[in-house]
Amino acid sequence: MRRVTRRSCRCRCSNRESGQASVELVALLPVLVLAALGVLQLIAAGASVELAHHAAEAGAVAVLEGGDPSHAARAALPGWSRHGVEVAVHGSRVRVRLRPPAPLRSVGELLASAAEADAGSGPRP
Repeated sequence: MRRVTRRSCRCRCSNRESGQASVELVALLPVLVLAALGVLQLIAAGASVELAHHAAEAGAVAVLEGGDPSHAARAALPGWSRHGVEVAVHGSRVRVRLRPPAPLRSVGELLASAAEADAGSGPRP
């Protein structure tokens, strides 16, 4: 007859618990990845707000200097953000709409930001 000791029982339990922890970790990984991607998407959206304001101000300065405001606004943006920019110029007002990079176009449209800058009455002598 074989006698079961506490030590052999304890080892079996810890192996089971270790396996259970591994299963829980594997099940949790997709949730963690989605949460991280969501945070990164929100950071990109926040950056696009700041970049849109900067680009609109650069366009307004170009209006004051007699330059091309659309070109100045686009030039004020980093390369990764130029594909999702729309610049509209109405007199001395420059409006910039910027979509942040996103895995789905609809998400980028939803998180798009707009900024407007007014150069005032026009070029100063």
